[in-house]
Amino acid sequence: MSHWEEKYRTKVIPWDRGAVSPALLGWLDDNELQAGRILIPGCGHGHEALELARRGFQVTALDIAPTALTHLATELHAAGVDAERVCADALTWQPAQPFDAIYEQTCLCALDPNHWAVYEQQLFAWLRPGGKLFALFMQTERAGGPPYHCAVPEMRTLFPSTRWQWPAGEPGRVGHPNGFFEFAAELTRLG
Repeated sequence: MSHWEEKYRTKVIPWDRGAVSPALLGWLDDNELQAGRILIPGCGHGHEALELARRGFQVTALDIAPTALTHLATELHAAGVDAERVCADALTWQPAQPFDAIYEQTCLCALDPNHWAVYEQQLFAWLRPGGKLFALFMQTERAGGPPYHCAVPEMRTLFPSTRWQWPAGEPGRVGHPNGFFEFAAELTRLG
């Protein structure tokens, strides 16, 4: 059994807000995020997947923990909407076709930083050219993890300007109930 599956089975999931991230709601309210094909890697209980499915998005929810995806299936059924649910490792999974957008909230900070370069390559491959990466970079200000600290200068190196267009200005700050906070940034896949 994977580390993450054990966390969901024992309900030790302090990263779960219990609701949709305010950053996602802001992007939706500002029409930054438009209906289309969207991937949510490391979707967990899928609060965002459910919200996006309700709003007419074609959602693919990816997680390594079957228990998390079972919970999401129950929530989707109760709401009368659907989303594709994929149980797979984000470092190796490949979709049949690229997505218009990706919502990245908890997958990157859960991965050991030694895997970040591979994950960035996955994100790039999963998006169509011109597609949008809606990313929340966890700020823990501490060594170790998970969650791992995703310092913005390091993220700018990980997501280089040769492959990703960063927004002008500083990323927005989003509080998190676990006591940390996230920086929200909308990146565009180049090429």
